Amino acid sequence: MNLFSRKKKESKGTVVQTAQRKINSPLAIFSDVSSTAAERELFRNLRKSVPVIDAAICKLIRLLGTFTVTAKNSRCQQIIDDFMSNVCTNGTGTGINGFVYSYMESLLTYGEAVGEMVLSRDGKRVVALYNASVDDVEIQEGSSPLDLVICTKNDGMITPVKYSNLVFATLLNPEPGTVRGSSLLKGLPFVSSVLLKIFESIKTNWERVGNVRFAVTCKPSDNTVFTEDSARLIADEWSKAMRSESVCDFVSVGDVSVKVIGAENQIPDCDVPIKHLLEQIVAKLGLPPFLLGFSWSSTERMSEQQADILTSELEYYRTLLNPIITKVIRTVLRLEGYTDSFAVEWDDINMQDAVQLSNARLNNARAEQIEFETGKVKNDRRD
Repeated sequence: MNLFSRKKKESKGTVVQTAQRKINSPLAIFSDVSSTAAERELFRNLRKSVPVIDAAICKLIRLLGTFTVTAKNSRCQQIIDDFMSNVCTNGTGTGINGFVYSYMESLLTYGEAVGEMVLSRDGKRVVALYNASVDDVEIQEGSSPLDLVICTKNDGMITPVKYSNLVFATLLNPEPGTVRGSSLLKGLPFVSSVLLKIFESIKTNWERVGNVRFAVTCKPSDNTVFTEDSARLIADEWSKAMRSESVCDFVSVGDVSVKVIGAENQIPDCDVPIKHLLEQIVAKLGLPPFLLGFSWSSTERMSEQQADILTSELEYYRTLLNPIITKVIRTVLRLEGYTDSFAVEWDDINMQDAVQLSNARLNNARAEQIEFETGKVKNDRRD
């Protein structure tokens, strides 16, 4: 009779053996919040302080291109087209492209991106897409390392979202064993700080040397009594001459010399160190230098190779966005009562000049025509 009493309970979820066990402590959720918030603020300041970084992220987002979703069912295709064109995004935009671009910007800047599908009041359709701020949410590990839980921060308390099937997140290059993504700007704070120090020193040097300052020295003779009033009079007359709106002369009696402060000094050349630092930044961002206005590579072959490398980077970013787009479209169709399949198709990435491509096609067509005529002449001779 005791056979059924010793029956083992089956596990409800998959058990990951190599993961570290979570500590059931109320303070555990606050252990890493401050560090991530500081990193996010640092990345925001990097984009504000270094224009090259902000320009590179904006160009990467634009170079992603656009996409279409195709379905075999004509009714499903109509629903998809209407949703992608008219869905409200973040309260001010219209269309799914704006949501995807904002989602990608958060992913590149912070290494994490969180989005939400907003349902209508009756819960029968998706009426809006919302890009959540990474400062307002927290991505945590659930009962298993394979289970991500998205939590909100309310009054200092972190609680999981109520309808988790409407919220989704993406991590960029997460470190093994963690639920934190790696920002594209990771590794740039030190290099950027050195670059900003050079810019700050250039600013200070030009304020000192560019805005010319003078040193007026008066050497009285042995028989002249030089009082404090005399020195103040010379200083006042010099100040009037310098502050005058029109050009005027400074006249003085005695041995008076005027020298430019800092005229003997020379501003150090900073082109070489700035280029070295910018090379490190551009290498981390993954964009060819010519897209950012730097003419470092002069050969056409090298530019083509850099364009090919950028193409592979963009393809990788597209693979991160495909699951999000698929989840949104699948939810839209299921709420309408359809479970038909569909496909996400991106536009071809073309980093070459359209004129060059057209010339290449023209040359290929001419080559085929010549080969055809040559082969026809040979066949006629044989006959």
